[in-house]
Amino acid sequence: MSKKNDITLLRVNYLRGPNIWTYRQVLEVWLDLGELEDWPSHKLPGFNARLTAMLPALVEHHCGVGERGGFLQRLEEGTWAGHILEHVIIELLNLSGMPTGFGQTRSTSQRGVYRMVFRARDEQVARLALAEGHALLMAAINDEPFDVSAAVERLRNQIDDCYLGPSTAAIVGAATDRGIPHIRLNDGNLVQLGYGRAQRRIWTAETDRTSAIAEAIAGDKDLTKTLLKSCGVPVPEGEVVDSPEAAWEAAQDIGLPVVVKPLDGNHGRGVSLELTERADIEAAFKIAEAEGSEVIVERYVRGDEHRLLIVGGKMVAAAKGESLWITGNGRDTVARLIEDQLNSDPRRGDAEEFPLETIVLEREPAMRLLLERQGLNAEAIPKAGQKVLVQRNGNVAIDCTDDVHPDIAYLASLAARVVGLDIAGIDLVVEDIAKPLAPQRGAVVEVNAGPGLLMHLKPAEGLPRPVGQAIVDNLFDEDETGRVPIIGVAGSQGVTHIARLTAWFLHLSGKVVGLACSEGLFLGSRCVEAGNRASFAAAERLLMNRDVNAIVVENGPVSILDDGLAYDRCQVGLVTDLRGAEAPVDPALAVHDIHEPEQMFKVLRTQVDVVLPGGVAVLHAADARLVEMADLCDGEVIFYDVDQHSPVMVAHRAKGGRTVSVADNHVLLTHNGHAPVRCIDLDSASARRVMGGLTKHPLPGAGVQALLAAVAVAWALDISPELMAAGMETFDPTAQAVR
Repeated sequence: MSKKNDITLLRVNYLRGPNIWTYRQVLEVWLDLGELEDWPSHKLPGFNARLTAMLPALVEHHCGVGERGGFLQRLEEGTWAGHILEHVIIELLNLSGMPTGFGQTRSTSQRGVYRMVFRARDEQVARLALAEGHALLMAAINDEPFDVSAAVERLRNQIDDCYLGPSTAAIVGAATDRGIPHIRLNDGNLVQLGYGRAQRRIWTAETDRTSAIAEAIAGDKDLTKTLLKSCGVPVPEGEVVDSPEAAWEAAQDIGLPVVVKPLDGNHGRGVSLELTERADIEAAFKIAEAEGSEVIVERYVRGDEHRLLIVGGKMVAAAKGESLWITGNGRDTVARLIEDQLNSDPRRGDAEEFPLETIVLEREPAMRLLLERQGLNAEAIPKAGQKVLVQRNGNVAIDCTDDVHPDIAYLASLAARVVGLDIAGIDLVVEDIAKPLAPQRGAVVEVNAGPGLLMHLKPAEGLPRPVGQAIVDNLFDEDETGRVPIIGVAGSQGVTHIARLTAWFLHLSGKVVGLACSEGLFLGSRCVEAGNRASFAAAERLLMNRDVNAIVVENGPVSILDDGLAYDRCQVGLVTDLRGAEAPVDPALAVHDIHEPEQMFKVLRTQVDVVLPGGVAVLHAADARLVEMADLCDGEVIFYDVDQHSPVMVAHRAKGGRTVSVADNHVLLTHNGHAPVRCIDLDSASARRVMGGLTKHPLPGAGVQALLAAVAVAWALDISPELMAAGMETFDPTAQAVR
C-alpha cells in the first residue's frame, strides 16, 4: 500500500465555556482527511492490528456501541480517520494521567472535512495531545515506527507544567462538588472561586482571607515562637545566631542536644537535628545559613514530627513523620542502598502528586551531615546488617488524624489563631500524639502559611482526608453558592436593548450591574468601554469583577461558536428567536458550517442548557422551535407572546407555568392560581419610546415582542411590576454608550 498523505488540520479552536458540544471546555479541530476519506479503517491493510498494538487499552473504549470493545468493533466494521483520531487522543490523555471520556466527530457539508472535539481541561495540554495523536495515527496508517512511551512522557511533562497543583486542584474539585464555579486567573495556582461579588480567591492553600502580616509572622520563626510562648503554647527554647561559633555558644546555653535550622526556611530544608558535638553544630550552621537569611539554634525535642492542618480554627487533618533507615549488606554503597531500599518505593517521586519525595543526597546537605556523624558518606559501604539513619523525622505523610489528643488539637488551633492564619500547617514534635503535649515536653516547632495538602490528600499510609472540602466550607457558608444572578440574552431581535433594559431594571432594584453587549461594556450606568463587547472576554471580565452582584450578557451565535459561554450556569437565559442563518449567510457563521436556519437551534440551545435548576428560561412562544427548547431547561420556563390565547400559552399556564402577553393594550403577567397583573400601558409615551428603541427589526410587532421579553426576564428576577413601570419611565434606549 502506498504511503497516505497527512490529515490536514484546517482549524483548531479552544472552546473555553459551555458550547454546542458539551458543558465543559473542549478542543474543536476541523480536519480534512484528503485521500483518507476513501480509506476507512477496514480498507487499510494491517492498520487495525498496528493501532491496537500501539494502544492496547483502546479495547476499553465503548464508543457508540455502548460496551467494552465497542470502538474495536467500529474499527473492524470500518470507521474514518477523524473518528479514530478522536479515540487515539483520548487514550493518550488517559495514559498521561488526565483521564478523558468525552469526544465526538461529525461530518460537515464539505466532503472529507470533519469536526472533531475532545474534552480539554487545559488548552496547551490539549494541543500537544492533538499533535501527538495525529503523529501516532499517521504512523499506524503508514506502518511507520512511533514511540508511544515518549509521547506519553511529553504529555505528562506538559500536564505538570500547565495543570493546577494537587493542593489547588483539591480545593477547586471540592468547590465544583458544591456547584461553585471557578476561573483560573493565571498560568499558576491563582484561582477565583465564584463570580462577581460572591467570589473568593485561592493561591494553593492560601486564600484572600490569609493575612499578609500573619504570613510574615509565620516566616519569622523567632517572632512566631515569642508570640506562641506568650499565649501558653509550648515551644522549644532557642536563640538566633550569626556565626558557627555563636551557634556553639548558644547550644551550650540552651543545653545539648540541639537543632540548628534556618530562621525563615521551609519544607524542612537546612534542618539538622539532635546535635551534640561542636563540629557538627558549626557545620549545621553553614547548611542552615544557605537556606535562609538567619540561623536559629533550638532545644532538641524528642519524638516524631507531626503536621496538623488547621482550617478556620479547626484541626481537619494530621500526619506523622518517621525516621528513614537503610540496612547495609556489605556490598552496596549508601547511595545504592538508598536507591534500592527507599527510592524504589512507588510512593516516591519528584512530581507533586507523589506523597514522598525522591531522596537525592547531592541536594540534601543535612542528610550528608547526618551520614558524616555516623562515619559514612554516599560512597561508603555499610557492614551487613548495619542500620544507617538517613533522615530524622522525614516522611511526614502517615495519616494520624483520628489519633490526635484534644489538648494537642486545641494548642495547634491556638497557634494558628495567635499567628493570625486562616489556614495553617502546625509542625510539632511529640512522642505520642494521643497524649497531651506538655507532660511529654513536646513542642510546636513551626507555623506554616500556605501549607501543602498532598500529605493529607494522598498519605503514604492511612486514610485520605477531605481537606479541600474543609477549605471551601471555610470560605463559603453552607447556603452560599459563590454565584450572583447572571442573565444571558441570545437571539437577534432587539437583544442589545433587551439586555440594556434588563440591566436598568436590576440597577433600579439596587444591584451593582455589569453589562456586556454590542454597544459596550457597562458597570452600573457607566460605559467603561464602547464598541461591541458581546464577547466571551468581556463577559469574563465582569465575572472577575469583585464589585458587581448582577451580570447581564448578550450572547451572539458567533461568540458561542468561537468561544462558548463565559459562565457555566445562569439564573435567567433568554432566547428571542433563531434567525441569523437566512441567505445570504453571515460569513462568520459560514466559517462554522452554519448555512441553514435550522442549525441555529443547536447553537442557541446552549443558552437554555445552562439555566440553573432554580433559574428560568424565557422563550418566545410564537416560534415552535423555541417551544421545543423548553424541555431542555433544568429550571422553570416563562413563555412570552402578544397572543395570550395561543395554544402554547394556554397549555403552559394550565401546567402551572407563567406567561407574559398583551391584554387591552397592557402587558399582562399571568400565573395560574394568581390574579393576572397589568404592569405597563403600551399606549404610554414611555412604552412607545422604549419599544421604538428596543428594535430596528423590520418584522411587524417586533418592538412589542422585545418589550415582552424584557418584562419576562425582569419577572423571572422577581422585579416588581411597579419597579418595571418606573424603569420604563427612566430608561433611554437611544442613549449612546459614552465613557
